[in-house]
Amino acid sequence: MSPTTSATSAAAAQTTPAASQSSSGTTVDKNMFLQLLVAQLQNQDPLNPSDGTQFVGQLAQFQQLEQSINMGQDITAMRQDLDQIVSGASSTAVSQT
Repeated sequence: MSPTTSATSAAAAQTTPAASQSSSGTTVDKNMFLQLLVAQLQNQDPLNPSDGTQFVGQLAQFQQLEQSINMGQDITAMRQDLDQIVSGASSTAVSQT
């Protein structure tokens, strides 16, 4: 096993508060993604560095993850607002009857 693989595996073994739950039961969030990315950069071979396009692709994946998390938080907030509106409208309708 190469140093990059072992460091990446070690970083993957650490768990942090979950943003989502994978099918294997391991918690996955943006902090874990960043830990893996940093471990990969720290352990790359200086004589044979990682492909720049691969690195840019990983940064794009992180940006997509961040946007997905933000969108999920926005949808949750909108749902809570709608639930409050619906509960307020139903209590108003009940009090008018």
